[in-house]
Formats: sequence, structure tokens, C-alpha cells
Amino acid sequence: MREVDVIVLRSAGLDDRAIHDLTQVVAYFNYINRVADALHVDLEPEMPPRRRDA
Repeated sequence: MREVDVIVLRSAGLDDRAIHDLTQVVAYFNYINRVADALHVDLEPEMPPRRRDA
């Protein structure tokens, strides 16, 4: 993130705590998706694969 990203979040009404929480959630999903990709975890049946060129 850059400072401008934080400014946009603040203008949307988020305070420091909300920005921190948002960062933690996004970081966790990024991490767990990379782990799942590395371990070749199959998607759940109701989750169609995402196109790589999208």
C-alpha cells in the first residue's frame, strides 16, 4: 500500500483500527491462497476456477 491508498480508505470513513483489521484480513487471505496453490488444494465444487488471463 501507498499513502494515497490509506487516504482513500480514510475518506471512505475507516479509522486506524479498521484499516489495520482490513490489512490483517487481506494478508491472511493472500497467505492462505498461496499455501493452497502451492499444495495443489482442490477447489470446492461450488467454486469455479478463475481464469488466469482475467
